Amino acid sequence: MKYTGQTGRLFRVRFQEHIRDFKYNNSRSKFAQHLLDKKYAIGNMEDIMEIIHITGKEKKLDALESFHIYKEAKARNQINDKLAARGNELFETII
Repeated sequence: MKYTGQTGRLFRVRFQEHIRDFKYNNSRSKFAQHLLDKKYAIGNMEDIMEIIHITGKEKKLDALESFHIYKEAKARNQINDKLAARGNELFETII
């Protein structure tokens, strides 16, 4: 299963936020909540996270994030909010 998200902070900082939410059972992180719900352990950042795109914080980043969530939802491989994966004709054409 994959969780797709964006951040303007350093990657390691965002990972530490997920770790904190996992450790303290805080539902702010959908990623941490998924691990807790499924009783999964959390791994090393290098093993469980990857950078898909690096770009400035702009509409392009939002579109890229939406596309990757949609693509993983089609593969039934995503844990993001299900509303983020609504039908999209443009994404269907790309896939």
